[in-house]
Amino acid sequence: MKGLPEERAISLAQYIIENEATVRQAAARFGVSKSTVHKDITSRLEHLNRILYIQVQQVLSKNKSERHIRGGMATREKYRKK
Repeated sequence: MKGLPEERAISLAQYIIENEATVRQAAARFGVSKSTVHKDITSRLEHLNRILYIQVQQVLSKNKSERHIRGGMATREKYRKK
């Protein structure tokens, strides 16, 4: 979904909130870069819809606090397959 940046920002925010998705997952789902997702949900969204912005920031904060766990699990799985 390339489209208008404002519409994309809101769609991305809704997707991230509903699925507790990471920036990487949202980028893959919408066919845009991680940088675009980040810009949309930090800069643009803050001016478009403050409530969505706050909700997205909560999900991203949760994801950030769990990323070391996901990374460890991915490494463990990698070596388990070898």
